[in-house]
Amino acid sequence: MPPDTDLLLERRRLKRRLGWWRGAAVLLLLLGVFVAFAPRLSLPGGAHVARLPVRGFIGDDARLIRALDEAARNPALRAVVVTIDSPGGSVSGGEALHGALARMRAAGKPVVAAMGGTATSAGYMVALPAERVFAREATLTGSIGVILHSFEASELMATLGVRAHTIASGPLKDQPSPFRPLTEEGRAALTAVVGDMHEQFVAMVATGRRMEPARVRELADGRVMTGRQALGAGLVDAIGGEAEARRWLAQQHNVSESLPIRDIDPRNPAERVFSRGAALVWGAAVESLAALLAPR
Repeated sequence: MPPDTDLLLERRRLKRRLGWWRGAAVLLLLLGVFVAFAPRLSLPGGAHVARLPVRGFIGDDARLIRALDEAARNPALRAVVVTIDSPGGSVSGGEALHGALARMRAAGKPVVAAMGGTATSAGYMVALPAERVFAREATLTGSIGVILHSFEASELMATLGVRAHTIASGPLKDQPSPFRPLTEEGRAALTAVVGDMHEQFVAMVATGRRMEPARVRELADGRVMTGRQALGAGLVDAIGGEAEARRWLAQQHNVSESLPIRDIDPRNPAERVFSRGAALVWGAAVESLAALLAPR
């Protein structure tokens, strides 16, 4: 009697599924071994250049600051290239990165910055400790200033018949509030806060760009500039990107362009290995699922 065709097909499907699960189990086992031994692993030694990618919103990142401070003590590190593509972030986040890069430079490590599409507000702030700042001609940069957003919906609430009750320890504790208009006293207090932060930013620019504070205040009205405009205003040093930054390091600090470049990653070795392993497992799972669902 000839074998049942449906039975043979079902057996083949079962074998494929079994093969997939065996493969996944092996990958998970290898991942576990890597994670177990990852704390003992480290990047190869030797002279190198570090790259600090600054992307998206800039917030407080204590692990990144620690990683930068550790890198500053690494005798194998020859220089740091800060690549920026960020519209900004919190003032404290920009201040923390600015401080870490200033310490890096004080430790004798040359720091250069290369701006991408956007490097505004806190994104510009983190470029200020650099010895040399590069920007593309079409880079959007500048926006030196501080902004505080709030909204007030008391009229809408009144229309809906909704009331808010606030118990505060002082008249400024709930300023600004979405439940009542900003008072003159509250506006004055918040304006003073924004003004003080703005003066801190102006001082950073004046120090980093070796400019008179009065000149910085003329530019610190929140305006955005192209890289070419920023070059004319003295906010950047040259037009270019990472390649030009490496060439400048070679010319000015004898940091060879052939040295390997490594991203500064605040994750510990176990997290990095786990991330790579998880990506491998996920990729294998997707491929296997696609094979199972493929038409026969």
